Amino acid sequence: MDQFEINTHPFIVKVWLEETAEEAGQAIWRGYITHVPSGERQYISSLDDITLFIGSYLEQMGVRPWKKRGLKAWLARLG
Repeated sequence: MDQFEINTHPFIVKVWLEETAEEAGQAIWRGYITHVPSGERQYISSLDDITLFIGSYLEQMGVRPWKKRGLKAWLARLG
């Protein structure tokens, strides 16, 4: 396994809008995120749960995603 693969953590994220803001007064998101190599899956009830799940793997690699702008800000830019 090369160095790139050791430092790579692929994830599959599936999210859906369960209820819109018009229906519930606030958008309700559901879904799950899976860490591909380990098969670990976590069901989510908010988009913040994605940040926490991925952040735990980054911390294991020695990355501190909560510094400066943080992982949440990075994910927000993607959306």
